[in-house]
Amino acid sequence: MTPKAQVNGRLSGLRQTAHDNAASMTERLGELVACESPPGSIPHLKACAELLAGWGSEVLGRPARWESRDGLPHLLWPAAHQKVLLLGHFDTVWPLGTIERWPFTVTDGTATGPGVCDMKAGIVQMLAALGMLADTTGVGVLLTCDEESGSVTSRALIEEQARRSGAVLVCEPSAPDGALKVARKGGSAYRLEIRGRAAHAGVEPHLGINATIEVAHQVLAVQALASPANQTTATPTVVASGTTSNTVPELASLAIDVRAWSRDELHRVDQAIAALTPHLAGAVLTLHGGINRYPLQPEVTLPLLEAAQAAAADLGMPAPEGMHAAGASDGNFTGALGVPTLDGLGAVGGGSHARSEYADVTMMPDRTALLAALTGRLLSVPISVPST
Repeated sequence: MTPKAQVNGRLSGLRQTAHDNAASMTERLGELVACESPPGSIPHLKACAELLAGWGSEVLGRPARWESRDGLPHLLWPAAHQKVLLLGHFDTVWPLGTIERWPFTVTDGTATGPGVCDMKAGIVQMLAALGMLADTTGVGVLLTCDEESGSVTSRALIEEQARRSGAVLVCEPSAPDGALKVARKGGSAYRLEIRGRAAHAGVEPHLGINATIEVAHQVLAVQALASPANQTTATPTVVASGTTSNTVPELASLAIDVRAWSRDELHRVDQAIAALTPHLAGAVLTLHGGINRYPLQPEVTLPLLEAAQAAAADLGMPAPEGMHAAGASDGNFTGALGVPTLDGLGAVGGGSHARSEYADVTMMPDRTALLAALTGRLLSVPISVPST
């Protein structure tokens, strides 16, 4: 038997093993979805981390290192000589109690439930893929618990582990058609606080400085910073103002979400937001926040996409395509460091952050086999990206 035939035979067996494990993966997904992990809820995040620590340590043969940051539990399995980092998060956007009204369900191969696609199915696939590798000593794993709230406490840990790695594979969901994510928009997050002056709304409204009127002007000013030509969005989101219906509001606040494909656009909008001025005389603006994630660029992803396509060919599977995604992930952090990064290696599904969220469990075995084959390939053939 030729070496190539030996490799193809082994990889064919890898795919079969993944399909043999399909039922157990679906069962494990149900258990993980039922273990709610709402943002910032430390007791529930710790309970989910406990579950994952056991699963991960079993397949890796080494204990998890608990990285507590501001009480939030992140899980790390570092490798001494880390060639590949598998990256994911186990927090979801869903509040506690969602599972009672929306339980995990599988119908005709489609799983639904809070966090099933973003990104608990990806974690299940990640751990199943690790269990199929003969040697995981060069693989590091990091599962964080604050990605959905901006990765405030985990960012330094993500960047530290990325710098130790030859490549980063992010198990966020793929596109609904299975395409991997080779580019992502960068994002900024702001909170604009407005201080006016309170007064009686019926007797002396002219003595007040109405923070609601001021925030309305700022909403329009922010929206005007978007650039359709560059596909840059500047979106006013959460607005809060006022105390009682008969009081001129003294305080207001505005949350702002910015997304852009380039660093230049993020900086343009950042400078413009920092330069906002009050419309009403006497109103005071205070800005918090800034650029959170720079864009994930194809320069750091395409070499890994080619490796994933080669791994798919070895498995006898269709080659995955690459696509650009408007949303950001922790892969933006690792790619911005120049570390080869490929995103979207998790569930085939869609509807993230919505009641339409779903994962195609019939695709879980093949995606697991693909991740295992790609990881194995990277352990033996390091990937580099062109210098800029």
